[in-house]
Amino acid sequence: MDASELSATAFLAASAAHAAFQVTVTVLVYPVLVLVGPEEWERRHDRHSRAILPLVVLTYGALVLASVPFAIHHHGPAAWVALAGGWAAMVVTALVAAPTHGRLTSPEPPLLRRLVVADRWRAALACVGLVRAAASVLAG
Repeated sequence: MDASELSATAFLAASAAHAAFQVTVTVLVYPVLVLVGPEEWERRHDRHSRAILPLVVLTYGALVLASVPFAIHHHGPAAWVALAGGWAAMVVTALVAAPTHGRLTSPEPPLLRRLVVADRWRAALACVGLVRAAASVLAG
């Protein structure tokens, strides 16, 4: 396996992990979190934040690390869309989701809606990244 194939395989694996993580949060985690009432909010939100942080660091870290060699070796449209999808999801996290989490001191409906919408965008972008990463690998 040469460097190009290795970088494509690593990026595809990181993209798959990223998409799986984002879809899991969208389908399983946030629907439960938004149902938490005010009396339990602080405890449950803090627990969520502590539990998810290592997963975010590992998932996003793997995607960032795999992106560099992938970008060096792959220059086709599928590769650039794959990179853009994954990185755009991380930008949505940095600019919308993380700051919104920081403002959620109670289950405020406008902030929860903002978080859910941002999360759906992250999941969609991560899935676009995965599909295009797979297309890039298949295209060789």
